Amino acid sequence: MKQIKQLISCILFSAIAALGTGCATLPNVTEVIEDTPTDTPRQISSSKGLLSPAKSKAVMDRLKRSGNPTDILERHTAVMETVTDTPLTTGNRVSLLADGTDTYTAMFKAIQRAQDHINLETYIIEDDETGRAFADLLLQKQAQGVQVQIIYDSLGSIYTPETFFQRLRDGGIQVVAFNPLNPANDKDEWGLTHRDHRKILIVDGTLAIIGGVNISKVYSSNPFKRKQSETTPIHWRDTDIQIEGPAVAEFQKLFLATWQDQKGPELSGCNFFPILKERGKALVRVIGSTPGETNRLPFIMYVSAISFAEHSIHITSSYFIPDNQIVQALTAAAARGVDVTLLLPGVTDSQLALHAQRYSYSGLLKSGVKIYEHSNSLLHAKTAVIDKVWSTVGSTNLDLLSLLHNDEVNAVVLNRQFAAEMEQMFVRDLAGSRQIHWDDWKDRPWLPRIREWFVNLFARWL
Repeated sequence: MKQIKQLISCILFSAIAALGTGCATLPNVTEVIEDTPTDTPRQISSSKGLLSPAKSKAVMDRLKRSGNPTDILERHTAVMETVTDTPLTTGNRVSLLADGTDTYTAMFKAIQRAQDHINLETYIIEDDETGRAFADLLLQKQAQGVQVQIIYDSLGSIYTPETFFQRLRDGGIQVVAFNPLNPANDKDEWGLTHRDHRKILIVDGTLAIIGGVNISKVYSSNPFKRKQSETTPIHWRDTDIQIEGPAVAEFQKLFLATWQDQKGPELSGCNFFPILKERGKALVRVIGSTPGETNRLPFIMYVSAISFAEHSIHITSSYFIPDNQIVQALTAAAARGVDVTLLLPGVTDSQLALHAQRYSYSGLLKSGVKIYEHSNSLLHAKTAVIDKVWSTVGSTNLDLLSLLHNDEVNAVVLNRQFAAEMEQMFVRDLAGSRQIHWDDWKDRPWLPRIREWFVNLFARWL
């Protein structure tokens, strides 16, 4: 009964929120792939600007020679080049932050070292011990002359009291609420479904930390539930990355575009785009998306990368309610002999999302896709590593809410050393997971099958 009430509430909320938003659809990625030229050289940008075609080719050739050949380096990269103006940048150092503790340690260290400005964009910032620790440090840096800007989502942070944000404003920090829930406070066009789900920290324009970690004691929380108790019994498993190098400028552009779109106060006096030195060898492309765009870039990123995989696809997804194109790409990859392994939640903050997730299992398992459910923590990470060279970490869930309605951001990293770290993290997470076998799954009782089928009817709003 409780789950039925939750479903009814979700449907009513989504129906109200969807008024005036139209019926958004995802692009046909097959058509995008077919329209992509295959005979043009890749374009790569460095700290000194766009590389020549010959130098770009040399960079890609070195990457290709470093491991097994894969179409993902050439054809997928070409697809993304045609749908986004964001360049593939070289000279980046990418550090894996494999959990919330590592992420907060890196964020605090970066903030403490800030000298010019700090830009923070997050879905959730809680008024708990973690949120207050961030607030204290940010206020301290503001008092030292470092300008701080914060964008928070008004729905994600619905239970954070206004006094929390007023304290920041009183200390000189500039704070913007993304798409206020009150229509009277709307900046332009009111709509509940358009949320800012990004998590970005940019310090001095030279360092960025992105991923799935919110500012919360539990690393994230459900905005439709009251705060959990001070002694949270379940660990939230999440992933971020820290990037230094030319790619940081692309995250800065996304933040400033959102600030301007939300009619934030005029920004001046900060060096948002300093000269960026090359800090490492990783190729990075920043993938940002906003509702209303013709091409939903994270969706195209995932489907095309899966479609061109030749050896392995290892995906970790916190909310997995895939559309047909993603399912077809995964099953086709398994059919051509690719090791396709999905790591999904077994413990969740949304039972309805878990039922909808399991609706897709039968077709995937029958095709040879391996599915694991993480059981010793609440899995909130959104990552993938393909063919031991292509990786992505970001805020994008593989569900329609994320793919259609949210502002999201992912980083695509082309680097075999970083991919090896991602693979090691994936193996560690599998050790705390339970594999779902087709022989057992097909003999399940009928009640959970009916429940999954019914909940999936409303997957668009979960």
